[in-house]
Amino acid sequence: MNADEDDDITEELLADAQKLTGLSLELLGLDPHPDDMTEDQRLLFDPEDLAEMAAVPAGERQKAVTQTRLLAGLLWNSSGVLLDQLFRDLETLRGLDAVTPSDIVSSSVLSSLPPQFAASYDTTFTQKFIVVASDVAASLGRGWTAPGCLAAELAVRCLLDQAEITEDIYELELPEDWRAQVEEILLEDADSQALYTGPHPDGPDVPSEDRGDLHVEQWFKPLAPGDVVPAYARS
Repeated sequence: MNADEDDDITEELLADAQKLTGLSLELLGLDPHPDDMTEDQRLLFDPEDLAEMAAVPAGERQKAVTQTRLLAGLLWNSSGVLLDQLFRDLETLRGLDAVTPSDIVSSSVLSSLPPQFAASYDTTFTQKFIVVASDVAASLGRGWTAPGCLAAELAVRCLLDQAEITEDIYELELPEDWRAQVEEILLEDADSQALYTGPHPDGPDVPSEDRGDLHVEQWFKPLAPGDVVPAYARS
């Protein structure tokens, strides 16, 4: 990777930041400057906090703004990469006579999902997951809404995984602990992390043909009354 390539991806991501209108830079961790706040917004902070925000040197603040804009662009860019790779995974699955866990391990995105359910990640599941992931990606532009189902939460995690991959490849200079900050905003009160750490809910002694399908289907059900899940994913 040469310097020109690094510059190219940085400029591309900074341009993409303008497209991520569903999340403000403040939600992504940027401390606002008091001069940029309305009177009502300033009332939400203690005078000491406002003074501290105002005292940040101009160069340091500009660096923070650039890093946060870069993060915004990275999230937007990663949502497109995520969907592209999901379509590739779907095309691969369509060419198989049967889907096995080893097939999932070698996939681009499905391999990031809870591995104990891998036998259930067939073409039907993947099609539904693509629809949910597309809805998550759309929220980055239209206005963020909390994931309405477990599959949407998992799609957010896959999106952040992709963002980390791009960060590592291009050695991007992003805000410190950016993933924890973004997860706190996008996955508040999320339940999906338990799917990665817990045993299969049916237990190890249940025959493989009776495991997983019912539980994976539940990932596409609304988490609470009023939560919206795309119609295709619920079919």
